[in-house]
Amino acid sequence: MPGYPSMESLALATGAEVTGLALTPEDGWVLDLDRLERALRTNTRLVAVNFPHNPSGAVPDASTFQALVDLCDARGIRLFCDEVHRGLELDPARRLTQVADLSPTAVSLNVTSKSYGLPGLRVGWLASRDRALLARLERRKHYTSISNSGPGEFLAALALRHGEAIQARNREIVRGNLSLFDAFFARWAELFDWEHPQGGCICFPRYRGADGVEAFCQDLVERAGVLLAPASLFRSSLADTPTDRFRVGVGRSKPEPALEAMQRFLERRGG
Repeated sequence: MPGYPSMESLALATGAEVTGLALTPEDGWVLDLDRLERALRTNTRLVAVNFPHNPSGAVPDASTFQALVDLCDARGIRLFCDEVHRGLELDPARRLTQVADLSPTAVSLNVTSKSYGLPGLRVGWLASRDRALLARLERRKHYTSISNSGPGEFLAALALRHGEAIQARNREIVRGNLSLFDAFFARWAELFDWEHPQGGCICFPRYRGADGVEAFCQDLVERAGVLLAPASLFRSSLADTPTDRFRVGVGRSKPEPALEAMQRFLERRGG
C-alpha cells in the first residue's frame, strides 16, 4: 500500500513485482505523470496511489488526477486509490472525486478512522463499479473475517449520514492545530524544515540536526515522552525516499502539552 506502511505514494504492480515511485520534497511532492508513464511496463496490471498523500499531505490538482485516471484506462490498468484522508483538505475545493466515480474499473478505499476520526469502529470499505471484482474480494474477505460488529456497523452508518459535519469539525481541529505547530517550528527554524499539508492530518517535517532523525526521535520519546515516527520506521526500498524526516499527526485535540514537552526537551539540550 502506498504510504501504508511504506513511503511510496505510487506503486505499479505486475504479476510478479511492485515498482515504487516516491513523491519527493525537491519538486513539491507533485505527482509526475511523465515519470509514471515511463515506469509503466507492458505487463503492469495495477497503479496504486494515496491522496491526500500520507505523509506529505500533498493533493494533486483535479486535471492531473483525471489525466492519471485516463492514462490507466487507456492502458487497461486498474487504478487503486487509498482515499482515507479525503475530506480533510485545508481547501475543500481541492477535494478530488473518488476514483470509483471516474473510472469503471478503478477502486477506492476508505475507512472511518481517518477523516471521520472514529478509529474505534474498525470499519472500512472498498468502492468500485466493477461488480465482478467486488464479488471476488468479498469471497476472499470471508477467509479473514465473517462480519464486522453490529454496533460498529450501526455507528459507522450513522457517522456517514453526518459525514460532512464530522469532517468539517475535524478540518477545523487540523486548521487550529496547524497554527500551533507553525509557531512551534518557527521557534526552531534552524533545526526543522516545516510545511503545511494540503490535506490530511499527517505532516512530514525534516530534521536538520547532526545527530540524525532516528537518534533525535528516540531521545525525545525516552526523555520527554513525546513520540514521533522517523521515516526509517516506514522505509521502503526506494532510493529517493527521504530518510531525514519524521511523521507527526496534527489531528488530535489539545496538542499543547506535547508541544510544550518537546519545547522543554529542546531547550534543555540547547537545540
